[in-house]
Amino acid sequence: MTQSSFSPPITSVELLPQALRDDGFAIVSAEGVAKMAGVTVPGLMELNQFWEGLPRDPYLKDGGRYRFRRHVSYEIQNDSLVMVPHRAHWQSVDYNALHGGIERWFEPSQSELTKSPIWQTLLLGVARILNSVQPAKTWFVEAHQFRIDTTDGIGRPTPEGAHRDGVDFVAVFLLNRVGIKGGETRIFDATGSAGLRFTLSQPWSLLLMNDARMIHESTPIQPTGLHGYRDTLVLTYRSNGFQDSPSHSQQ
Repeated sequence: MTQSSFSPPITSVELLPQALRDDGFAIVSAEGVAKMAGVTVPGLMELNQFWEGLPRDPYLKDGGRYRFRRHVSYEIQNDSLVMVPHRAHWQSVDYNALHGGIERWFEPSQSELTKSPIWQTLLLGVARILNSVQPAKTWFVEAHQFRIDTTDGIGRPTPEGAHRDGVDFVAVFLLNRVGIKGGETRIFDATGSAGLRFTLSQPWSLLLMNDARMIHESTPIQPTGLHGYRDTLVLTYRSNGFQDSPSHSQQ
């Protein structure tokens, strides 16, 4: 039976590792995210400017014009963050039936963002939490800046439907909701019917998931006025290398 909860249950940073071990997911407030990263909430909010003017996603197979994004990849070892040469985002059709099996080359994240100490310490802060749950010699990290808008009257945060990403852990940060309704998050136990539904609304709140254990999706958004949008940051952490096409190439 799916549980209903529109105000998500919040987990403190101190209890995050235990929640990930016990439940496979945790929801963290903006204050908790700031503590995890060793920064302030206003510092996190300074990063929101980099979600303005994102390039349109050219790969949507439903013909939609509602998704905008940038992408950057890293390796994390021993609390050291190293950006790798720009690479394609690739998923197998096992994890993304709609857009899997193709190399998707998105525009790289802005250098002003990737050079930001706040950005860097955020990625490292997540890795430190994950290492206390599942230690990894190297975390292979992909960062996705998303804006979903209502240009077509409706925007779909997850056009592929309920899914897993084929990684170890997924972190979904809600940065902003402007002039919209919908965008409800739904997570399900991958091996059963237990689930939870809620709406992230606080800027810089976080859903952190064990990807092997949880299936997730977000419902479509609609405008409450003439136009609206929803901004998110999605970080994926994988311990056994990046997901790459069998015909891996570099631009």
